[in-house]
Amino acid sequence: MRPRVCSFESRKGDEMRSLIERNGGDATVAASMQEVAIEENSAAVEFADMLLRGQIDCVVFMTGVGARTLLNAIESRYSRDQFFNALRNCFVVVRGPKPLAVMREWKIDVDMRAPEPNTWKELIAEFDDQHRQSRFSLSGKTVAVQEYGKSNEEFCEQLRKRGAVVIAVPVYRWALPDDIGPLIQSVRQTIDGRFDILMFTSAIQLTNVLDVANREGLEEQWIAAAAECIVASIGPTSSDTLKEAGLHVDIQPEHPKMGHLVRETLQEAPELLRRKRNATI
Repeated sequence: MRPRVCSFESRKGDEMRSLIERNGGDATVAASMQEVAIEENSAAVEFADMLLRGQIDCVVFMTGVGARTLLNAIESRYSRDQFFNALRNCFVVVRGPKPLAVMREWKIDVDMRAPEPNTWKELIAEFDDQHRQSRFSLSGKTVAVQEYGKSNEEFCEQLRKRGAVVIAVPVYRWALPDDIGPLIQSVRQTIDGRFDILMFTSAIQLTNVLDVANREGLEEQWIAAAAECIVASIGPTSSDTLKEAGLHVDIQPEHPKMGHLVRETLQEAPELLRRKRNATI
């Protein structure tokens, strides 16, 4: 019998469904979120003003989508050439491969990137390494952080502890999908025991699943049912959120990529399912 997988992927839902089915799973994909650009983004324009005046020393791009959304907001006032030329005078940092690809497209040299699993903690470690090697120090520097979804206060606080002045630049927020019907259905199906595997590719997916379950008066039932499933998480950030909700993370791939997550989960699923079933006997 093919393992029954529920993924909460949104932007790459079709790709996720295909990956699950190609690796031997029976796929249900319930979109759990959407990225909504911030209208009339005054913070982005203020950042651009400071950048072009030479008042920003370092820019940290956390996501590829966020970098593109930031450019769109800035183009209401400045040309992309003005923006790109100003960036070339800064210390440019990327969190992972997606913003790196955008910088390459823009022909912007990247001075620093975080290694896998590409979280803010790896960024801080890299900043510390740059300081030890006398390449770049945060002390006295103005650092602009392109945020995504919600502010990462822990990351910003660690930058401040190292002497940086932090400018937060929000570019989009996370919201529930316009149609939450499929998400509600997936919550009810989880409670009914219809899934063997629950798969998460970001922390906000769990936040939104719990939000919808709570609206339906089913949050405690969903958590109890989810604990009976194999829980697969793409990386440390989503894993920490799952653990905080009281769920055990059964699989976290070595490389925080969707393909690795699906392949490793479905390869290990038969043995993990056997153990879970034996544990309930």
